[in-house]
Amino acid sequence: MIDNEFVYAFSKQILNLHGSIRWVGIANKFGVLVNVEQRQDLQPLLSEEENEDYASATVTRQKTRTKFEPKIGKLVYAAARYQKLNRATIPINDDYYLLVTLDAELKNFDDLILEKVIPLVMKEKSSFKDNK
Repeated sequence: MIDNEFVYAFSKQILNLHGSIRWVGIANKFGVLVNVEQRQDLQPLLSEEENEDYASATVTRQKTRTKFEPKIGKLVYAAARYQKLNRATIPINDDYYLLVTLDAELKNFDDLILEKVIPLVMKEKSSFKDNK
């Protein structure tokens, strides 16, 4: 099992990187959410169960992309813009994924993800291993 205290602290760090980050989830390679944090006073758009379904579908989609990696390179992150929010999936390693939702009003989430979120993921990447 991964260190729960670390995952909690990491999730909080990601959430506190920018005021437009709504929700943070850490999913394992099976698409199971191991931790979720959300912005204080946030009115969630999805239920807990819907977020679990989202995590499972996202990890499954990510796994289908890996077959093209030898030709196009490793995925840095995948993003989607919806009317009510933006979503990003950031692979941490082969076993864990960072799922983030951002306010729809944030127009250039690419800068936030590349300049703040991914550097923190890279810094803490070695801590995302199962303690055996």
